[in-house]
Amino acid sequence: MKRIYLDNSATTAVAPEVVAAMLPFLTEHFGNASSVHGFGQRARAAVEDARRQMADLIGAPPPSITFLSGGTEANNLAIRGVMDAYARPGARIITSTFEHPAVLAPVAALEAEGFRVTRLPVYEDGQIRIEDFEAALTDDTVLVTVMLANNEVGTLQPVAEIGARVRAARERGQVIYFHTDAVQAVGKIPVAVNDLGVDLLSISGHKLHAPKGIGALYVRKDVRLVAQQLGGHQERDRRAGTENVSGIVALGRAAALARAELPDVMPRLRDLRDRLEDQLAERIPGCTVNGLRDQRLPHVSNLHLGPLDGDSLVIALDLQSIAVSTGSACSSGSTEPSAVLTAMGFSREHVKGSLRVSLGRDTTAEDIAYVADVLPRLVAKRLKK
Repeated sequence: MKRIYLDNSATTAVAPEVVAAMLPFLTEHFGNASSVHGFGQRARAAVEDARRQMADLIGAPPPSITFLSGGTEANNLAIRGVMDAYARPGARIITSTFEHPAVLAPVAALEAEGFRVTRLPVYEDGQIRIEDFEAALTDDTVLVTVMLANNEVGTLQPVAEIGARVRAARERGQVIYFHTDAVQAVGKIPVAVNDLGVDLLSISGHKLHAPKGIGALYVRKDVRLVAQQLGGHQERDRRAGTENVSGIVALGRAAALARAELPDVMPRLRDLRDRLEDQLAERIPGCTVNGLRDQRLPHVSNLHLGPLDGDSLVIALDLQSIAVSTGSACSSGSTEPSAVLTAMGFSREHVKGSLRVSLGRDTTAEDIAYVADVLPRLVAKRLKK
């Protein structure tokens, strides 16, 4: 039986085109990109070509791209790097209550060190409110870190509006910078750093069909960062360590692929997702979408299916060759309910009976039809118990 993978928010399959691009840099083109001989210069040229490809995807100049190990390192470097460079006693950070753990953890660590933190509430529709941000913004705010798209419900946050407020504060002379975790959004929706008004933006390769272990951080010109990994002078002194050339090449090819496919793939996935939601709503009494149905990523659906155990349903679906999740893979194994849905105000029972379905470039209409047939029967069986 064909296995149907609908957990693309956790990770994506490495695209064949990406594998083909990176393989030569695992074999004959093995040089160190910092070496001056021909082997090294071939690797350096490939790194810089990938930097341009990554920059083109988000509308940024190539020198603004720093390659590193993934989204978690990008978030940590952005948050700690800015605070180490600009923070003063009593400095404040503004974030939201349902950020990814890779943002929540470094912010909490800085709070323990004495910095002040304001966490914006998230409402039942899965969005923060710009008026809450405006009320939280103070003269001592140094860093704002708010995700572009949520990793569990896919809802888009008012990043461009926040960016405009941060820019206005900086024009008045305030030392303040804006970071967004765009790991779930880049390659899924159009992302342009100038339109968003962000100073730093995090990217992870394995969310857009590159391998795990590679990512990038966009850093606007003139933003100073204190490096968190020390050693050599790689990546303009922002991230020491021999470059992962094959991974960087893979990320560049994945970025170019996403840029080419975005106009066609995402509308198709949005149609398939909406078809699945409509069919499940017809076949499962009380089935609802958690969060907004419109202002969200086109491939993500977070569904409340009723008073049942989502974890056992994930296992039952896996036995039917369907892979979905109950939430973030970074929280897998936790006995606590989804922190995202809890932050949105849902009850423990509601959270427990919810699933995340996230489509990918290989998802077909036949896949959706199969899930729309199997899932209602599994839910009905469990609700009868």
